[in-house]
Amino acid sequence: MTSLLLVKEHLKGFYNKYSYGIQPVIHFLFALCTFASLNTNIGYMVKLKSPLVILPVCAVSALLPYGAIVFLAGCFMIAHVYAVSMEMAMITLVLILVVAVIYYGFKPGDSVLLVLTPLAFFLKVPYVIPLLAGLGGSLASVIPVSCGVFLYFLLLYVKQNAGALISEASVELVQRYGQILRSVLFNQNMMVMMATFAVGIIIVYLVRRLSMDYSWVAAIVAGSVAELAVVFVGEFVFGVTVAVGQLTVGLLLAAALAAVYNFFIFSVDYTRTEYVQFEDEDYYYYVKAVPKMTVSTTDVKVQKISARKRSTRERNTES
Repeated sequence: MTSLLLVKEHLKGFYNKYSYGIQPVIHFLFALCTFASLNTNIGYMVKLKSPLVILPVCAVSALLPYGAIVFLAGCFMIAHVYAVSMEMAMITLVLILVVAVIYYGFKPGDSVLLVLTPLAFFLKVPYVIPLLAGLGGSLASVIPVSCGVFLYFLLLYVKQNAGALISEASVELVQRYGQILRSVLFNQNMMVMMATFAVGIIIVYLVRRLSMDYSWVAAIVAGSVAELAVVFVGEFVFGVTVAVGQLTVGLLLAAALAAVYNFFIFSVDYTRTEYVQFEDEDYYYYVKAVPKMTVSTTDVKVQKISARKRSTRERNTES
């Protein structure tokens, strides 16, 4: 444990010292993962898949906030969908605008969750998002995470039905719009995932705020169990099929990632908990103080003494 704490302190010191250079690199990598995922899963506009397009956009994104990167990702998404179907691109644009109004009207500031949620689905670790959002966010994080779930299933619909969308030129326009909206908005898998993520965030947030020992660890366990329960309820009520093995592995991996996040963000020593009581003119205060786990890093300096200096010192001693 001591070695891990030393690594943590070194990483914190390195970030604090070089944060101005590290943050653009993080933004660049975030943008690169986002655009690469879009090109991999719905890369129907070939021109946007060229490195001559991706790298300059990522370089510009390195200097932009996360909200601007999300906007660029939305433009990429609409362009790829337009290469499949103009009608689908129009519906995608309207739905993204609705998501933007809901998100920026109720919970601005967590733009990164709008992109991280679809990315987690693409990387096969979706259940980690509710755990991390509940540990590091608030109850309002349900809104951007739910919007991210919706965007993922919108992309999934385009990916699974690209051939049908291209070949439906003979179908009436109203019928095409109605079919697309029904398939996207009333997707039972999407509703179950939204409910799973919302319940997970709420449970994790409420448990980790309790005044109890190891509240963050308990929150991770409770959130994982809550996600599992909601998925099984959705399977029983809506008939949504879920692979039990994939679900179990996904939840275990999500709990492991959340534990790593817990170590770097909220590592405390409950064995040295102190209870303090004091008062003022109006109230008595009972405070529980839990110290953080920290290890002071030692700065070791090695001084080399040359042979010439040593011989000179020996002669001076002899004289």
